[in-house]
Amino acid sequence: MILKVALEKISPLDIIGNTEIEISGVQSDSRKVVKGNIFVATRGTNVDGHNYITAAIEKGAAAIVCETLPESAQPGITFIRVENSLEALGLLACSWFANPSEKLTLVGVTGTNGKTTIATLLYQMFRQLGYKAGLLSTVRNYVVDEPVEATHTTPDPLELNGLLSKMVEAGCQYAFMEVSSHAIDQRRIAGLHFKGGIFTNITRDHLDYHLTFENYLKAKKRFFDDLTEDAFALTNLDDKNGTVMLQNTKAKKYTYSLRSMADFKTRILEQGFDGMLLEMNGKQVHVSFVGKFNASNLTAVFGAAVLLGEEETEVLRILSLLHPVSGRLETLHAPAGYTVIVDYAHTPDALNNVISTINQVLQNKGRLITVVGCGGNRDKGKRPLMAKEAVSGSWKAILTSDNPRFEDPMDILNDMLAGLTDEERKTSLVIPDRRQAIHTACSLAQPGDVVLVAGKGHEDYQIIQGEKHHFDDREVVKECF
Repeated sequence: MILKVALEKISPLDIIGNTEIEISGVQSDSRKVVKGNIFVATRGTNVDGHNYITAAIEKGAAAIVCETLPESAQPGITFIRVENSLEALGLLACSWFANPSEKLTLVGVTGTNGKTTIATLLYQMFRQLGYKAGLLSTVRNYVVDEPVEATHTTPDPLELNGLLSKMVEAGCQYAFMEVSSHAIDQRRIAGLHFKGGIFTNITRDHLDYHLTFENYLKAKKRFFDDLTEDAFALTNLDDKNGTVMLQNTKAKKYTYSLRSMADFKTRILEQGFDGMLLEMNGKQVHVSFVGKFNASNLTAVFGAAVLLGEEETEVLRILSLLHPVSGRLETLHAPAGYTVIVDYAHTPDALNNVISTINQVLQNKGRLITVVGCGGNRDKGKRPLMAKEAVSGSWKAILTSDNPRFEDPMDILNDMLAGLTDEERKTSLVIPDRRQAIHTACSLAQPGDVVLVAGKGHEDYQIIQGEKHHFDDREVVKECF
């Protein structure tokens, strides 16, 4: 591709050098640069790519995109100065891969909780409707039916556009993706053309990155602000910030709710651990999901599918055939007569939702034992809140290790214990070894009880001192059985 063509989407502040040269690719990691590449110097949380411009040139970079020009520009190298190199990287990635998002019907899902479930169920639904579709999610990416390992909720712009390009090549008509607040803030989605955006909810999370809730909210809202007139914006009216997302969007506005009048309205008629009977826009459907938050997620899926032109009755028929996403309220029945639920809940609000759902189904006919921990090197402020939610909603809470990363697990557990009263600490168990904590919970369970193992869900590893070790909550639960 000619450099001048690659730069069409961006608005450079300065250009020094020749833009008629041919470039062989785009890179933001100087270690991956090969001869003829454009190197984009981005400023990250821990690393500034501007410090690696010389290294990129030594490896053969033909052009440099940066926010600050080096003191001396090497001859034969084209320098492009931009206001925001993260934004420029996204736009260059779109150009390099021939704008794949414009050749798909791309729908993004953002919010604190529910992104994975909604995006995955939309992908599954459209596959069952007979379309070729792709998925970009926390658990796994798919190009039609080919799985591609997921490393981030939303990949970097080059990987993201590369995956979208593969979907186009495979004949996909639709793509459904989770859009994280980090990806919005870091402009990983710059240049993508979305035909729809879905907002789930917003509660405390990622404050280690965003610092304030207001910044977190603004990041989510920016996704909707950037939608175009030919897109739809579907928001959850049951979240107090649901309407905030629609304030400045140019997209067509729609709502969904379990409590209020909305374009897509659902009522829970009956529920048990094996599913719910729902009424959606006046029509009844039985689904293999449990809980208000899942009823809300399914309403978003229902609404989005209808807004994409599918017939209501057919959408409801397929909803009745779908199953929960791996590690999201995943139910395992013990031979001894108790139930274990494995869930990814790793925020106070998500944990509250899961515990409330279990207690609604139990109706005081069984006890709830909750195993939960908090991740290391992440938002410390939510640790005492997580412990409080676990203790206040459970017969017995067992506080344990999650992904301690580079922290001492006991330091994390002490932060959690700080949220409890002396009496609550006495009635709780602290077992740093997660396997032992799960085994203890299962040994305490009697017929009719429920054990909730929260925090990791689909993850099959623990990160200890920066190293990944195989660990799957579901495997450990089956050991107990």
